[in-house]
Amino acid sequence: MKLLAKDIIVAYGHPNIKATHKTTFEVTKDTYLTPKGDCIIGIKADKALSDLSDKLKNALKRRDAIVKLKLKVDDIEDEVTAYGNPRLILSSKKDAVVRKSDYICERTLAIKADKAAVDIDRKLVEKLRRGKKLILEIAVFSRSS
Repeated sequence: MKLLAKDIIVAYGHPNIKATHKTTFEVTKDTYLTPKGDCIIGIKADKALSDLSDKLKNALKRRDAIVKLKLKVDDIEDEVTAYGNPRLILSSKKDAVVRKSDYICERTLAIKADKAAVDIDRKLVEKLRRGKKLILEIAVFSRSS
């Protein structure tokens, strides 16, 4: 596997973070979170999909793109593997959503993920409920060299 591009999104936790959604997780630039937002793991994000570099967006749109996402809060890390797709739009000015399904809209960062909000390390989720900083590292690899 060859690294094509990397970026980082910084977001923050909130007392209403549940992380119980079974098929997605999301970070948003929104500054608040209602108890209904069960897929949201971070608010006040410094970037949405539209803010990501063209290099990263182009890498995500490759047919052979493997997306490695690292979630870090303090000393706790969790990793998610997902995939890019040529149909990705990557234009949301507010959100970035990772999906277990292959559904694509302007908010979709990656598809066919091996984890959703409900699968994320509960110690990490607990820290997010205390408003801690979340660092979401996005690394896109090519299956071919």
